[in-house]
Amino acid sequence: MEIKISLTKTPKAKPAAEDLKFGNIFSDHMFIMDYTEGAGWHDARIVPYSSINYEPAIMVFHYGQAIFEGLKAYKKAGGEVVLFRPDQNMKRLNNSCDTLCIPKIDEDFAVEALKKLVAIDKDWVPEAPDTSLYIRPFIIATEPHVGVHPSNSYQFIIITGPVGAYYKEGLNPVKIYVEDHYVRAVVGGLGEAKASANYAASLKAQMVAAKKGYTQVLWLDGVERKYIEEVGTMNVFFVIGDEVVTPMLTGSILPGITRKSCLELLRSWGLKVSERKVSIQEIYDAHANGQLKEAFGTGTAAVISPIGELCWGGNKIKLSGGKIGQLSQKLYDELTGIQYGKKPDPFNWVWPV
Repeated sequence: MEIKISLTKTPKAKPAAEDLKFGNIFSDHMFIMDYTEGAGWHDARIVPYSSINYEPAIMVFHYGQAIFEGLKAYKKAGGEVVLFRPDQNMKRLNNSCDTLCIPKIDEDFAVEALKKLVAIDKDWVPEAPDTSLYIRPFIIATEPHVGVHPSNSYQFIIITGPVGAYYKEGLNPVKIYVEDHYVRAVVGGLGEAKASANYAASLKAQMVAAKKGYTQVLWLDGVERKYIEEVGTMNVFFVIGDEVVTPMLTGSILPGITRKSCLELLRSWGLKVSERKVSIQEIYDAHANGQLKEAFGTGTAAVISPIGELCWGGNKIKLSGGKIGQLSQKLYDELTGIQYGKKPDPFNWVWPV
């Protein structure tokens, strides 16, 4: 499919690196592609970033058919712009499509479209340490109809924007509140899809945790309220004795690409790694007997985020002496080293734009 390109005639001023936060500045262009039942995906184009007009009746507003992805572009020391595992993002996007009854995209074409968009806006990829170009592909239902059924039309859109650190703490440990009242997802629901509804379901608990002074929520399973699932924006890992443990994918946990990359790195280093059920009681017991060495979250936005405190039922435990753990630091250094071209890429994860 041909991608039509219309370049902006009024490019925006680029922000200084020290002014970069996360998610509030957007680049000059965006990619759009339409789906119409009977015609399939069509009319792929790159156009200037701008507002989009929709009818009030489009189905995404009423029935929530919306999915998205998140990945980054990085600028290497020599100026080359690269992506990190974009094929995995498009594969996961299609898994989300299947869950929400959205027509699947051509994954290879989507990666090429993404590369072309980033190439056009390559000057928006910042060069300062720990900065990157965040990329947000998403699909929404656009049929103007009030009635519960899958939409007959959709738009696939990709926007980008330069970002700094996701958490203000950076690599300093974050405080996490263990949520044992609200439920985000259950097996058989939307938990394993990157659906907008999952994040809407997390907001109430997140606000409650924030009022208590916590950065994020650690979710427990929605049935027994005892098994750890994930942090609001990250998968989660624990180092217990000589074992690195992360909750197994049961259908209610997002299969994170950073999670997958960390598992592959850890196993390549010869460490004992387990994907299994892990209860919050096990974590507290491991802390009590001195076996809990560190905990950290993994995700595209933060990469690695060390956990310095957990609060469950009013009981607080401190981890790693308020500092980033040894393994957390090693994973962060290795992943970012590969992403920015400072370390070898033995897994062929990095894709040149």
